[in-house]
Amino acid sequence: MKVLMFGWEFPPNISGGLGTACLGITQALSTNPDIELTFVVPKAYGNEHVDRVKLIGANEIDLIESKINVEELWGPHTFLSIKSGILPYVDPVEFKKKVNNPKEKVNIKDSASIIPHAPVEFTGRYDTDLITEMHNFSIIGEYIAKEGDYDLIHAHDWLTFPAGIRAKKITGKPLIVHVHATDFDRGGGNANPQVFDIEKAGLETADGIIAVSDLTNRIIKEKYMIDPAKIFTVHNGLSPLKIHGRSKAATKKKKYTVSFLGRITIQKGPQFFIEVAQKVLTAMDNVEFVMAGSGDMLDAMRDLVARLGIAEKFCFPGFLKSDQVVQLFNRADVYIMPSVSEPFGISALEAMYYGVPTIVSKQSGVSEVIKHAIKLDFWDTDAIADAVYSILNRPVLKRTLKRKGAAEVRKIKWENTALKIADIYNKVVFNTQCNIS
Repeated sequence: MKVLMFGWEFPPNISGGLGTACLGITQALSTNPDIELTFVVPKAYGNEHVDRVKLIGANEIDLIESKINVEELWGPHTFLSIKSGILPYVDPVEFKKKVNNPKEKVNIKDSASIIPHAPVEFTGRYDTDLITEMHNFSIIGEYIAKEGDYDLIHAHDWLTFPAGIRAKKITGKPLIVHVHATDFDRGGGNANPQVFDIEKAGLETADGIIAVSDLTNRIIKEKYMIDPAKIFTVHNGLSPLKIHGRSKAATKKKKYTVSFLGRITIQKGPQFFIEVAQKVLTAMDNVEFVMAGSGDMLDAMRDLVARLGIAEKFCFPGFLKSDQVVQLFNRADVYIMPSVSEPFGISALEAMYYGVPTIVSKQSGVSEVIKHAIKLDFWDTDAIADAVYSILNRPVLKRTLKRKGAAEVRKIKWENTALKIADIYNKVVFNTQCNIS
């Protein structure tokens, strides 16, 4: 089976969990001898972690040589841009710069008539002109699908849904859309109308829908009014990680570390993490709090800890690369994921893998697949603070969560995810019985 897959990012060039999930899924699917996988991203950098997967950058496709009608690039979304901080992975500094100093738009239609060969330029980022870039990506995706003789189209998240729709229409092949998050998650319960329309179009056009959790499955059914018969829940997995042992200094330290890792946006509940910190610090002083990540609420969170008078107990290291994430988990005594609406939450699995006692919100998909973590409502900061205090002051509880949590997540593998996805492929393409339980 030849599968054409669309995604917006691929490691190591990622801004969040979407790229990590795409890597895990493609690597696991590529071991299946019956699946030939081609993965398309807006921009290829040449340093991607690819093994047995054909990676194509849309920026490598030449408009003229590909015989793409340039007029199509200027469809209804051409001049539509979303200036909204609720878009996924928008860095606040870059977002502000983009809004205040917008680049002059280049009319591809005009430039293509002058330049004999004019590929479309893609940033591959999450900019204020994201919709135009997404629309252009869909045109390239349509061409790739038409030329490749694929059996199935698989599109990850709303940014690639238009490409999936075009690919389905031009080839007549079935489409699967993979929902890693909805705009209701990113917006903390509210959705941008333009993004909602794109998501709904993809969900309605799809022959099969993969939701990363039962939570996401319910949102798709209730908010988008989609037929439940074509929605399948397939939880994410965890890639094997190389464990770096904790140093003796870290083990014997007198100060405890409580960590947060994720985009600092309304979806991730960073303000609740700070409320927890304030309450813990009233009971014990030898605790530091690390809020790692970037996002549109970063400056507000820095201001909040300053107003609360606990700035000296906080560290904001910004976005962390993989080796820095390892260092953070080696240092952490507790990991908290207080997300308001978390479709899954791979970072919680990573923390548990490294032996960090973990607290997750009940409003997360990952809470559906783990047992040896503390699950609480994101808004119940009293209960979360009590849990943190108990972990730090009850050695038996801490050791139990470390040991059993680490053992548990080693069984949550991308290979299991890939088997279920392959089963859905067969159902959609060959109309076979699907059993992903």
